[in-house]
Amino acid sequence: MKFKSIRISGFKSFLEPTEIPIDNGLTGVVGPNGCGKSNIVEAIKWVMGENSARQMRGDGMDDIIFSGTNDRPGRNYAEVSLKLDNTEKKAPANFNHLEEIEISRKLKERKVLYIKSMVNKLDPEIYN
Repeated sequence: MKFKSIRISGFKSFLEPTEIPIDNGLTGVVGPNGCGKSNIVEAIKWVMGENSARQMRGDGMDDIIFSGTNDRPGRNYAEVSLKLDNTEKKAPANFNHLEEIEISRKLKERKVLYIKSMVNKLDPEIYN
């Protein structure tokens, strides 16, 4: 399986929903200090199951939620979704009928929700 893209919203420095494509071959992230490069790596770690706030440069899990700036209000949740290409059918057998798998994780009000979706569009009712 290969990463296809990552969608980040409310996670650390990513206030607005941001989708980053991960193409075949080498994908690099470049930018000046403080632009959020390491937050992308931490978002991938988190959506894949990281539970240690320390491993993501925080004191507690609430530190991953965008806390706001002078110009922008904070969020009450962080969400990361990772799309995986499963065209080679290398996922566990239960998922091999799917060409694409999306794994999402959302932190809201000190409560972590794991959402594993096997469809391209998540059911909005899942978040209520």
